[in-house]
Amino acid sequence: MINVYLDDVRPCPQGFAVARSAEACLSLLAVSDVNLLSLDFELGMGQPNGLTVVHGIIASGKYPKEIYVHSSSLYGRAQMVADLRAVNPLGVIIHDGPMPMSVLDSIAAENNKHA
Repeated sequence: MINVYLDDVRPCPQGFAVARSAEACLSLLAVSDVNLLSLDFELGMGQPNGLTVVHGIIASGKYPKEIYVHSSSLYGRAQMVADLRAVNPLGVIIHDGPMPMSVLDSIAAENNKHA
């Protein structure tokens, strides 16, 4: 099981597979079981955004265990969270905001144990 971090510019936290585009993220989600997914909205001018990923997840029905929406775009973040919560996927925890440091530290520590 992997953790996925979707963002076109921010550094990827330790213990996450990085996806720099919506297409890359959807590809990872299609072939991997995902524990934590952290989503950005804006992924470059003229590029598919984080909402494309949300709609892809909804269409596939293959959800991560937890989803964080870390985007600084208030409009984009609100759309992604609203669309995810509208389908109310069973057992999926949806967070409106970035991962707290305690979660990042825990994942990094777990990653270091396996390194």
